Amino acid sequence: MQYDETAVMMARDMLLIALKIAAPILAAGVIVGLVVSIVQAVTSIQDQTLTFVPKIVVMILAAAVLLPWIVAKLVDYASDLLWLVSSQ
Repeated sequence: MQYDETAVMMARDMLLIALKIAAPILAAGVIVGLVVSIVQAVTSIQDQTLTFVPKIVVMILAAAVLLPWIVAKLVDYASDLLWLVSSQ
């Protein structure tokens, strides 16, 4: 089975962009989750909302702070994609 090299390249680039965009937001959630887990272990508080709420808040804040960078990455990818499609 033959695949168009352009389609494979576009799919690869799409996955890399998605990974680059999601990684900082997920890393912030992991770090906050680790800190909250350590605090829970030290204080013996085992409330699920104590873990969930700070992670969500920090991930939303990280997404809001990184929004200009995310939009720039997506616009660059879209313009490259449109240039690639129009050149064929």
